[in-house]
Amino acid sequence: MLAKLLNKIDSKRPFVEVSAHCDIPCKIYDPITAQLAVLTMIRMIDLLAELPEPAVMTANQLAQFNRLVSEKELHGRKVKDEVQVIWGDYIKQPQLDAYPELHQLSHSIMLAASKAKQHIDRAATLDLLTKVNRFAEIFWLSKGIEVYCAPCPYPPAEVVTYPKLAQ
Repeated sequence: MLAKLLNKIDSKRPFVEVSAHCDIPCKIYDPITAQLAVLTMIRMIDLLAELPEPAVMTANQLAQFNRLVSEKELHGRKVKDEVQVIWGDYIKQPQLDAYPELHQLSHSIMLAASKAKQHIDRAATLDLLTKVNRFAEIFWLSKGIEVYCAPCPYPPAEVVTYPKLAQ
């Protein structure tokens, strides 16, 4: 009944059309979550490398191995989810015009995250971090915010792209 009333009003005096770029237009996006997820993957691989060979692991070490792999997998999924949200909800034609590599970069992040999840390979996670850092750089530059790179202040101490925020 309410829908009929609104349709009748709209037919006589049309409503102004509104739109938003996401389901809930909060405008809160930050690639740091994806960057932290990649750093966690790297850290999990570093911790896995500290364990003995599987053939000589104790039950506790095997349990630790399983937890570390599980966390690496979880954070690999998080990388994909976070990039997908920004790519799908924030990135629009103006960003694509300014940074034509965005579609290919986003796709390559998805592939690199899958590869990093499939293997215990530090090089694969470092490649993923490079791609996610470039994505973060483009994100901040598209907002008119300069960026800088610095090692993160915790293990694995890899270089991360940060926004240069005003003091």
